[in-house]
Amino acid sequence: MLALVAVLCSAIPARAQTDTTPRSNKVDATSVVEPRLHHGPVSTAAAGEAFTLQAQIDQPHLVRQAWLVFRSAEGTAMDQVAFLRASEGPYVAQVPGDKVRAPSFAYAIEVETVSGQRIPAFASRKAPFLVTVTPEYDDLREQAVLQRLEGRRSEITASSEYVMFGTTDATLTDANGLTRTEGVRDHYYRLESGYTYRPLRTVAEFSIRLGVVRGRSVVPGESDSSQFDVGLNYASPRVRFRFDDSIHLETELLTSVTEVGFSMGAGGALLIGDPYGTRLTFGFESVQTFGTRMYTRMDIDAGNGVLVAPIVEVTDMPHADRYGVRLLSEVGIDAGSGFRVAARGGYQARTFTSGGPSAGVSLSYGF
Repeated sequence: MLALVAVLCSAIPARAQTDTTPRSNKVDATSVVEPRLHHGPVSTAAAGEAFTLQAQIDQPHLVRQAWLVFRSAEGTAMDQVAFLRASEGPYVAQVPGDKVRAPSFAYAIEVETVSGQRIPAFASRKAPFLVTVTPEYDDLREQAVLQRLEGRRSEITASSEYVMFGTTDATLTDANGLTRTEGVRDHYYRLESGYTYRPLRTVAEFSIRLGVVRGRSVVPGESDSSQFDVGLNYASPRVRFRFDDSIHLETELLTSVTEVGFSMGAGGALLIGDPYGTRLTFGFESVQTFGTRMYTRMDIDAGNGVLVAPIVEVTDMPHADRYGVRLLSEVGIDAGSGFRVAARGGYQARTFTSGGPSAGVSLSYGF
């Protein structure tokens, strides 16, 4: 009987005990949801072109704004642009092209939460991601030419030249109305100074020249020998344009005061070849009343900083009654430290029966 009671008692299930251990109200840190920004880092960019960055944001409802913070090549402070929704995005930030300059710029990404807190999402302001900026072709060309010029963008020049055309016959009339033929010593000298600056872009150079010309020649329509003394004081701005690495065009205006008053002039030249080496030049210059000159020259780089240039010129300057032909040679030598010395000499004539020599020197300094 006792055995039967024991079996029945063991078959009754025991009452489950209540867990009195207090439950924690804390949430595991790993379950906290934070906004995240995903993007593919871009390590190269083209100079002068807008830099565009695409991104995707997880939990965008927790984000007030996402920012692309960046520093340009010359800058020290960080600038910023916002990520905006775009069809190519879903979020896009764009750095203006004028901020993208060689050799590099750097960026980081920050997320601003709805609570106003800024969270670094990629790199940081102290350690931004570096982007290599590929220079434009014009930048590379400018750097190469400037390196050839030893970094000397500016140049000042002083020159002088004496030109003798020989003796030209002139018909003169005296006070009594009698005429006679007299030989006039046809010559002039020129003194000039100038300044040149080289941007080395589409405008390759611009310069200003100031000069004085004094001489004597047979003036058309004049029978009084006292009118044969001629002169010119002038100022001439000049611009050289680059159309190609081997094709440059120079244009110039000229304002002057001659022996008969104020005069205007213009000129130009086409350079084919290396503008600072071997090149062929066709040019002209014309001044109202004073005359015109047309020339061609072939500059040849002989090496070791030496340029040799044969020159052919046709001119009726200064205020002559006929054109003459000049045959010249010029040699320029790089004297070092930015200095360059050139000397020229030749022969010219207005008639077959008379001519004369010419000589000139110039000194320039680049800095």
